[in-house]
Amino acid sequence: MLSSAQPAIRPRPVPRPRLLFLSPRYLFPADSGGKIRTVSILRGLLGGAFEVHLVSPMPERSAPVDPAQIGQICDRFTGWTAPVRGTAFQWTRMRHLLSGLPVAVATDYSRAGRRTVDEELGRRPDLIVVDFPHAAVLAPGPFACPSVLFTHNVEAEIFRRHAETARDPLRRAVWRSQATKMAHYERGLLTRFDAVVAVAERDREYFGRAYGASNVSVIPTGVDLDYFSYSATPALASADPATVVFTGSMDWMANIDGIEYFMGEVWPEVARLRPDAKFVVVGRRPPPALVERARARGLNWEFTGFVDDVRPYVRRAHVYVIPLRVGGGTRIKVYEAMALGCPVVSTRIGVEGLPVKDGSEFVAADGPGDMAASILSLLGRNDERSRLSAAARRFVEESVSTASAAKVFEQICQHALKGARTQ
Repeated sequence: MLSSAQPAIRPRPVPRPRLLFLSPRYLFPADSGGKIRTVSILRGLLGGAFEVHLVSPMPERSAPVDPAQIGQICDRFTGWTAPVRGTAFQWTRMRHLLSGLPVAVATDYSRAGRRTVDEELGRRPDLIVVDFPHAAVLAPGPFACPSVLFTHNVEAEIFRRHAETARDPLRRAVWRSQATKMAHYERGLLTRFDAVVAVAERDREYFGRAYGASNVSVIPTGVDLDYFSYSATPALASADPATVVFTGSMDWMANIDGIEYFMGEVWPEVARLRPDAKFVVVGRRPPPALVERARARGLNWEFTGFVDDVRPYVRRAHVYVIPLRVGGGTRIKVYEAMALGCPVVSTRIGVEGLPVKDGSEFVAADGPGDMAASILSLLGRNDERSRLSAAARRFVEESVSTASAAKVFEQICQHALKGARTQ
């Protein structure tokens, strides 16, 4: 028994396993679906089973790292200076068309990035997570620790769909070549990791069927329901401007293709029957040629460029549209729009991988005529917009949360670590 004069001996806290998380992009601003998903996962991991060390490029144009911001997603951060993506970068992309690697992989390589990752691996983390397959060009393995690959899409499938929708024979040939290279790259990559994380069950099935990968687990797609709080879709009177909105990074080819398709094949019918209708494209770096094309045609379109917060734009809109013909994985923006209360009209590719039902939580419209008709129908019916708005919010409340996705991700990492230690 201890005397009253003897201090109690407290056990030392057991150090948490060190998780090295490699991202190919600086994660702020979180202005793309991939960044949003990764930020939410890291935020959920923080303070949990692992000590999280994030490694990524520094912010573009030598902007300073915000310690408070980065401290929300990791215990420690190490960055490297990435090349500026200007004209020289575009020439580099052209040169890499002749590479054995897909362009998206080859252009993510940098000596500074590889050196930084090698140095951190030399400090012997307990586990490494590589975010996106193309980031593995900076950490090709084999690893001295357990490894997890976080996939957000089936990358080869995206390239194949680009080839299918390309009208120009040269572009079609380039996309086919890139699809072949990416399929070869993905097939060899997935088996090099102890565990692979997918964001949709259909992606897991694809990896198994096409690549023979048996080490794939699926996490749910989550959305922050407090941040994306519900607001019923605004009523639309005959004198009000009918507003349709799209959100997404406009420097991503799948989004560019979707908006070009919407401009050429869907919007003319909407504008013919609702000349007051306005379309708002919310997303960074819209191609100047696309913006000029809309202006030259006299379209009632607005391209916002980068915005700090998409929520006001979605809340003011009457219909949220996803005219994607190319893509993979899952699109967080679908759940964000539903959570905010804006009725969604989408191609089936636009909601691919999400357990949402046509006519219940969203309206499916794959052909241009169907999409135009669905938009026009919703613009003309306040009651139907209200029904979809309420049903979609109810669905995300019952089915989606960022916390549950992060918890599953953590369990996958723990399983990979435990499996390595018992071998």
